[in-house]
Amino acid sequence: MGRAVLEGRRADRLTRRVEALTASRAGALEVQAAELRRIERDLHDGAQARLVSAGMLLGLLDVKLDGLPADRRALLLEARAEIGEALQELRDLVHGVYPPILADRGLAGGIDSLVERTAPLIGSVTARVDVADRLPAALESTVYFVVAEALTNVAKHSNANRAEVVVRMDGDLVRVEVGDDGGGGADEVRGTGLAGLRRRAAAFDGALTITGPPGGPTLLRVELPCAS
Repeated sequence: MGRAVLEGRRADRLTRRVEALTASRAGALEVQAAELRRIERDLHDGAQARLVSAGMLLGLLDVKLDGLPADRRALLLEARAEIGEALQELRDLVHGVYPPILADRGLAGGIDSLVERTAPLIGSVTARVDVADRLPAALESTVYFVVAEALTNVAKHSNANRAEVVVRMDGDLVRVEVGDDGGGGADEVRGTGLAGLRRRAAAFDGALTITGPPGGPTLLRVELPCAS
C-alpha cells in the first residue's frame, strides 16, 4: 500500500512536470516566433529600404551623368548590379527568418504562393488548406516551412508530374500531407531535407511519417499538436 501511494505521488509529480515543461516550451516557441517577426520587420524597414534607396540614387546618377566615360559608367552599372544582388540576398534571408506572406495573407495564402512557385518545376500542384482560424505564429511558420521543404524535395528528387498538399485540423492536431506521383525511394540518410523536417516536427512534440517505396508514389505526413 505504501509503495502504491509513493508511486502515485511520483506519477502525479511527473505529470505536473510534463505539463509545466509543455507550457514553457509553447511559451518559448511563441517568444521565438515574435522575435523572428521583429527581426523580419527590422530588416524589411531598415537595411532593405536603404538598399532600395541606394539603388534608386545610383539609377538617378546614371541618368544625370549622361556624358560619363564608358569605363566609369561600367563601374556605376556594376555598383547597381551589386546592390541588386545584395537586395535579393536580403529578401531571401528575410523570407527564411519569417515569411512576410504569412503576416499578410495567412497560412492559406502562404501555401498558395508555394504552389505557384513550384508548379512550373513539377507540372501540377494542388493545395487544400482547411484551417478555420489563424494558428499560433510559431506553429503556422512551421507548417509553412514543412510544406516548402516537402515541395522542394518533390521538385528536386522525385521526377514527379503531380503533387498535392493538404493541411487540415483534426481535433487538437494539425495534419499536413504532401503526396506526389514520382519515383519514390525517399531516404533521410541521403540528406533530402527529411531530417530537418523531423526536427521541426519534434520541436512541437509532433510526428513525421513517410511512405515512398521504389517506384512511388510518395506520401509525407506530419502531425503537430496545436497545444504544444
